[in-house]
Amino acid sequence: MAFPEEELSRDSFLGGRLSLYQPRRGYRAGADPVLLAAAVPARPGQAVLELGCGAGVALMCLGARVPGLALHGVELQEDYAALARRSAGENGLDLAVFTADLGALPPQLRARDFDHVLANPPYFQPARGTPAADAGRATGRAGETPLSGWVDAATRRLRPGGYLTLIQRAARLPDLLSAMDGRLGSVAVKPLAPRTGRAAELVIVQARKGGRAAFRLLAPLVLHEGVRHERDEDSYTREVQAILREAAPLEIV
Repeated sequence: MAFPEEELSRDSFLGGRLSLYQPRRGYRAGADPVLLAAAVPARPGQAVLELGCGAGVALMCLGARVPGLALHGVELQEDYAALARRSAGENGLDLAVFTADLGALPPQLRARDFDHVLANPPYFQPARGTPAADAGRATGRAGETPLSGWVDAATRRLRPGGYLTLIQRAARLPDLLSAMDGRLGSVAVKPLAPRTGRAAELVIVQARKGGRAAFRLLAPLVLHEGVRHERDEDSYTREVQAILREAAPLEIV
């Protein structure tokens, strides 16, 4: 069932380059999908698939940064998929969004492969944490598909040499790495630290289908200036501001 119009907000991303619909209650995108999109090393003309695309924020941020991409998304919840289609149309982006489960992708997607697959799998396991009252938020926070299912579905859709890019909680990095089998290599992990001297809470993980390079644990990207939160205003570092507001890439180096 579609969201009623009065329950939607229209939010700006990438310094106003995009204006996207989101539910006022339920799963709402923050900086995470923007950072994920910035880390995808896509080039014009390539094909991209996002698993669990929600309202399409990551895909559209990627499409706004890199023109000429063939953008595709899969989302389990039709109301969020409909928001992604609507936002894409109003922002002039060619985005095909399919409503489907990861384990039962539609024939149009199973029949092709992609240069890039990206995903922001739910951060929490269903048996842990406090359940969200809103069904959309609950699915976004703790979906039923294990991380191994996300990685397998993504790997199957990658063409040889294609890149998988994921964002996930640092605490679940061991699970994510163990889900990557011999089809994936050249794995790089970019920690995202909230502040200097603080442990990373999130990681971006990138792998290549058929890659053979050695594993790399990269220097962290520090998100906020200072060692603590001291004022009720934006404190992003200059590098992160460029990513979030100017559509700068996040280099996985």
